[in-house]
Amino acid sequence: MIPVRRPLVLVAACLAALSAAAPAGTRPEPASSLSVRLARALAVPHVAKAMSSALALDLETGKVIFQRNADLALVPASNEKLAVTYAALTALGPWFRIETTLLGQGELVGPVWRGDLVLKGYGDPTLSTGDLRHLGRQLRAAGIRRVTGRIVGDESFFDSRRVVRGWKSWYYVNESAPLSALTVDRALYHGRVSRDPALAAAGTLRAELRRLHVRVMGPAVTGRAQRDALPLASTLSPSLEEILRFMNRESDNFTSEIILKQLGTLDGKRGTTARGGRVVRRALAEAGVPLAGVRIADGSGLSSGNRLTARALIAMLQNAWTDGELRPAFVRSLAVAGRNGTLEDRMRRRPAAGRVAAKTGTTSIASALSGFVAKRFAFAVLHNGRPVSHFWARRAQDRFAAVLAAH
Repeated sequence: MIPVRRPLVLVAACLAALSAAAPAGTRPEPASSLSVRLARALAVPHVAKAMSSALALDLETGKVIFQRNADLALVPASNEKLAVTYAALTALGPWFRIETTLLGQGELVGPVWRGDLVLKGYGDPTLSTGDLRHLGRQLRAAGIRRVTGRIVGDESFFDSRRVVRGWKSWYYVNESAPLSALTVDRALYHGRVSRDPALAAAGTLRAELRRLHVRVMGPAVTGRAQRDALPLASTLSPSLEEILRFMNRESDNFTSEIILKQLGTLDGKRGTTARGGRVVRRALAEAGVPLAGVRIADGSGLSSGNRLTARALIAMLQNAWTDGELRPAFVRSLAVAGRNGTLEDRMRRRPAAGRVAAKTGTTSIASALSGFVAKRFAFAVLHNGRPVSHFWARRAQDRFAAVLAAH
C-alpha cells in the first residue's frame, strides 16, 4: 500500500499549534540556530579555518551538534594530557598510588646497618624532602643509628632520558624538570635544578638522616639495588586522582611525562616515553576512539610531533563521561572557567563562569580547549598556526564554550 502523504498545510498548522501551546521561555533553541551561533563564535581574524577544527556533542543524546574539520590531525599542545589522563585512569585506576622504597644491602648489627641503603624510585612525581624525612623516621624507629655504607639513588624503573626526543632545547628545566623515576622536589637541590635527579635524591636523604641523628659514613651515589636487598621503609604518593588534578589544572608538563613513563612499565619493562605512548594508543583503541591521524609523541604536548583530532578528543571525553567510575576523577581534574587553574582568568563572567570544565593547550604553534559545559555538552576546539594567534584563538574558544553554556 502506498502511504498517504498529509497535506503540507495540515503539517504546518500542527506545528504552529504546538508552537503556540508551548509556554514562553521553554521553547528549545533549534539545533540549526545553535550551530550558526557556534560557527559565529569561531569567526575571528588571524586564525586560519584550514588549520582549525571544532566539534561539540550533546552528552544527553549523543548527537553531534557542530563540527568543522573534525578529522583534521592537528598539534594539540597540552590537550595531549587528556589522552594520558584517560589512559592512566583506565589502566591504573583513580586510587593508584606510587611507592618509593628504602632498601638495605647488608645486615643490621645492633644499632648499626653494615652496608648500603638504596633509595629506589618508582616514578612518584610528587616525592618531596618531607617524604624522605618520613623514610628516615621509619629507619630510626627500627633502631638504626648508623650506616657504614653509602646512600644509593636507584632510578632504574625508568630509562635515564631527561627530556623527550624532539623537544626544543630550552624546554629542559624551563618547561619540565629532568625526567627520572627518582626525583625529589622536582630535582631542586641546594637551590638549583640538578641534572642528576637520582643523585640529588640520594644526597637529600643523606642530609635528612643526619638531621635525624642517623650517621651515614659513605657518600651519596647512584646505582641499582641488588635483588636480595631488604625493604626497610616505604612511602606512598597521593592518589592518581589527586596527581592528575594538579597535572591538568596547572597543565604541569613534568607530571604528565612521568605518568606516561609510568604507563610504559605496565608491560613489565622499563618505563619509556615510547612504551607509554603505545599504552595510551592501546587504551584509546579499546575505548573505540578513532585513531586516524593520532600520534602520541610525548605526554605533555610540548612535542610538535603530537597529533590529535577533534573527533578523537570528543570520543575520549564521551567515554570518560559515560563511565561512572571514571567520570568523577576525569572531570575533577579539569580547570573550571573563572575559578581555578589555567582557566582562572578566562571566561570569568556568566554564562561560562563555573560551568565550563576544560583542558587548555598552548605552544607557539598550537592553541586548544576541550572539555565539558554544564554537564550537558562535550566540546573540542583546536587551532594551529606558524605561529598561532593566541589572543584570537582563545577568544574563539571562549566564545564557543560560552555559546554552549548559554544554551
